[in-house]
Amino acid sequence: MDAFLSEPRDLYHGRALAVVKPSDAAQVARLLALCNEQGVAVVPQGGNTGLVGGQTPDASGCQILLSLQRLDRVREVDPASDAMTLEAGVTLARAQDVAESVDRYFPLSLASEGSCTIGGNLATNAGGVHVLAYGAARDLVLGLEVALADGRLLSTLGKLRKDNTGYNLTQLFVGSEGTLGVITAATLKLFPHPRSRAVAFLGLDDPGKALALLNFVKDHAGPGLQAFELMSRIGLELVLRHIPGARDPLDAPHPWYALIEIAGFSEGEAERVVAATLTEALDAGHARDAMLAQSLDQAAALWRLRESMSEAQKREGGSIKHDISVPIERIPAFLEEAGRRIAAHFPQARPIPFGHMGDGNLHYNVSQPPGAEKAAFLAQWDEMNEIVHGLVAEYDGSISAEHGIGQLKRDLLARVKTPVALDVMRALKQTLDPRGVLNPGKLL
Repeated sequence: MDAFLSEPRDLYHGRALAVVKPSDAAQVARLLALCNEQGVAVVPQGGNTGLVGGQTPDASGCQILLSLQRLDRVREVDPASDAMTLEAGVTLARAQDVAESVDRYFPLSLASEGSCTIGGNLATNAGGVHVLAYGAARDLVLGLEVALADGRLLSTLGKLRKDNTGYNLTQLFVGSEGTLGVITAATLKLFPHPRSRAVAFLGLDDPGKALALLNFVKDHAGPGLQAFELMSRIGLELVLRHIPGARDPLDAPHPWYALIEIAGFSEGEAERVVAATLTEALDAGHARDAMLAQSLDQAAALWRLRESMSEAQKREGGSIKHDISVPIERIPAFLEEAGRRIAAHFPQARPIPFGHMGDGNLHYNVSQPPGAEKAAFLAQWDEMNEIVHGLVAEYDGSISAEHGIGQLKRDLLARVKTPVALDVMRALKQTLDPRGVLNPGKLL
């Protein structure tokens, strides 16, 4: 059972009474009915890629780990309705391939897409690199099939874009982290497949220039702008140091970088738009240098630099991580003030912010000082949180942009949600799971 009982960051290790692997929704429902009757807690798990401990059982050894990996059937693909219905255990990469097979596009894209699953993506309201253009996971779902704690199956599956018949039960379960019900299948939105795609890497002076560049590219590319990622020089240097095959795309170093992706819906459209946009951006002083990928391999290599940030930090030593969001126009000021406050309290620590600037989501990670002892640095996690999350609150942001709450941020939730919001959340939990058997100790 070991592979199911710890999570990628190695922060949480649990024990389980059993790992149960049902093969269909009916089996999931029967399991929940039995566990509800006996008062046995159930922890749902998809691909086990979550980063806040939401999929990990506690240390008691009395909880059942419910793996959804065998619920992996494609139930329907309907390109005319731009919809597909998949079971919860289908991996995100396979979902993308299914869409591709009917000349459609499913835009959810994460670094873990080869192993994360649709059920987990929806249960955590996953974000990823294309939220700027298509929204987060909750924006991509039309309907759900959910096993409730008492063993009933609730279905809102369907391909309707308009259905104004009461409460939106579908959205109730998206982002609920398995605490209200277990998602067993979903109907997802499909989109026209882009006919061209262009990726560019730009060197910048500072985050203020990145904000100006973002607005400039929005004006020129419009809805074709798929992604706008921000990263610092120190983050890129870690990738170049630790990731085999990584190369610096530009001739000279720059303090900050932007990675942009533009899509077009005719052949060559994206390339024409991005080439003209880059020329004008450089002339306007929004960027110092730029590289436009000339092949799919080059585009993949540029994305690999961004997606390797977390792995490079892991190889560098201890890293205190924050998945936060602030209003986009306040990102430059936030980064400056966060750096100042961290330097005042942890002079040798290395802030390495990166992430989805286009939608306001930053992974504000802080790496240990060179030569420091990892355990001693990580022991300061709560103090670092106080600084970063305190500043997030000042800037009207969120302490969890896309990773969820899980165990890691459960105690923080009470500090950022109003008492009324928490009361409503607890009332929903009590109504749908009165015996508290669904993923206890997570989120609430």
